[in-house]
Amino acid sequence: MKMHILSGGRLRMKKHIYLPEAAREETIDLPVSCFLLRHPQANVLFDTGCHPSVAEDAEGRWGNLTRAMTPIMGKADNVIAELAAIGLAPSDIDVVVNSHLHCDHCGGNGFFTESTIFVHAEEMKTARDPEMEGNGYFQTDWNHDMLIEEISSEVDMFDDGRIVLLPLPGHTPGLTTVLASLPESGTYLLASDAVPLKQNLDREIIPKNTWNKDLLTDSLAEIRRIEQSGAEVICGHDRAQWEARRSSGTTLK
Repeated sequence: MKMHILSGGRLRMKKHIYLPEAAREETIDLPVSCFLLRHPQANVLFDTGCHPSVAEDAEGRWGNLTRAMTPIMGKADNVIAELAAIGLAPSDIDVVVNSHLHCDHCGGNGFFTESTIFVHAEEMKTARDPEMEGNGYFQTDWNHDMLIEEISSEVDMFDDGRIVLLPLPGHTPGLTTVLASLPESGTYLLASDAVPLKQNLDREIIPKNTWNKDLLTDSLAEIRRIEQSGAEVICGHDRAQWEARRSSGTTLK
């Protein structure tokens, strides 16, 4: 099995949302991380990032949310272009796993019309709530005709321990991570927004954009346990980690 590290866009936000000691006006640039897992039985894409259109018309897609979360990505800085660079089209993807249904994590779902979408049932319930529309969730991102497989607990996708879906809620009600075991490189926890920045894990800092702080505290404790067992935690939006990974090669075996 191989894992490709893909870009799903890039955002600019207020830094104090993640690190409270930052000045109110200070901003932070955040990569949006997506991952392609090439399992012998299927191509599995973890998150689809931002919709490509936000590179040119963010407000048209996200409305007032762009005041808090501003795309700073180029036209080719999206998961569709990233897949094309390794010779794949959306039709080559068998499964899409959405960590959660915020617009920077499922914005590209609509391109994957032949894929089965795996997402937590609590995340679907939240996204369907009319009061959540525009509050990080947009039906245009997730409400499509593809087959949706709702999960509610840990799932070993191919019963071989290589790709295990681990619900770790807190950032949102149904946030789900992936524990990926590669034959040569080892084990990686793809943490998404359970750990947006490595400092959030290392310093036990709960971001301000957290749905349930108690649940996230419990999830971070589990993530630290997984890390101590030997897995490397790959964060959802950590720029330093992202640049180090991209500079050393985007494919792990």
